[in-house]
Amino acid sequence: MSTPIRLAFTMGDPAGIGPEIIAKATREMAGLVRAGRAEFIVLGSAAAMAQAEALLKLPSTDEQGNAFYRMVDVGPVEAPIVIGQVAAAGGEWAYRAVERATRMVQGGTADAIVTGPLSKEALHLAGHHFEGHTELLAHLTGQRDAVMMLAHGDMRVTHVTTHCALADVPKRITPQRLRRVFDVTLDAMHALGIAQPRVAVAGLNPHCGEGGILGTEDDKVIAPVIQEYAERGLVGPIPGDTVFIKLRARQYDAVVAMFHDQGHIPVKLLGFNVDPNTGKWQAISGVNITLGLPILRTSVDHGTAFDIAGQGIANADSVVEAAEYALRLIAGQRAAAQAAAQTSEGAQA
Repeated sequence: MSTPIRLAFTMGDPAGIGPEIIAKATREMAGLVRAGRAEFIVLGSAAAMAQAEALLKLPSTDEQGNAFYRMVDVGPVEAPIVIGQVAAAGGEWAYRAVERATRMVQGGTADAIVTGPLSKEALHLAGHHFEGHTELLAHLTGQRDAVMMLAHGDMRVTHVTTHCALADVPKRITPQRLRRVFDVTLDAMHALGIAQPRVAVAGLNPHCGEGGILGTEDDKVIAPVIQEYAERGLVGPIPGDTVFIKLRARQYDAVVAMFHDQGHIPVKLLGFNVDPNTGKWQAISGVNITLGLPILRTSVDHGTAFDIAGQGIANADSVVEAAEYALRLIAGQRAAAQAAAQTSEGAQA
């Protein structure tokens, strides 16, 4: 039997919905643990997890008396947690969980991180001045050129730029950055079991610049680099107002977006289900995957939802989907490593 994949779940800000959705998700995926396919480790506040489980009336063990996960408390943090409130204490808990999980993966005691939602405001109040998980993980690993992928089912979108002003986007789209994103995107597709991925590259300007009338970046910067990757399955640039329709139609396996909102809006539009009668969320799904780091991290694609924290109504679909993506990617990486090892052994023989 293959070695179980060890997922380190960080609860995010314990004042938000993180503890609730992780508690629900670990129960929902308990079959993977029983089957020996996965091991779950939860990092954060043990007290917050216990409080969430009591709220949800969840058992602490399964029918065979086995725990659903192993808890790693990263405290103490002296200030109390007030559910639904932004505070430095919540930011500190969130930071410590991510820091510890990163060290576990680096040290070989976990295989991937699945992060719960944190509050950037709380993180800053705690003195940790990062724009979000991606930047924090880049700092902790010393790798500065991470790539963000959003995924919802077969909708997979990587981003050339993310958290920067729109005015700064064109100067950040360089041949070097494009090659980095293209390489990482292709690697991710291979890890997901897609041997010959079809990847479309979105244009930066409306209609890809209309031959230079609406901007020259598509013709002068983006198109030449795509041509370098044509034999590896990349096409484009394709106008941003049509490329995601083609992705949804499964004409492509992934799209490379040029900036944050270009890639985020189509994925979130599909992943957030709203009750048309009440205007409330019925379900939230979607995964944020950080690629190009020496560690693998997947995450929920939503925030802390302080407004509904502590009510037991938060939906755990995004956590489950994030964990499933992590399992698929790690399994793919293991398979590739095994195949490479066998090829090497055969060559030596």
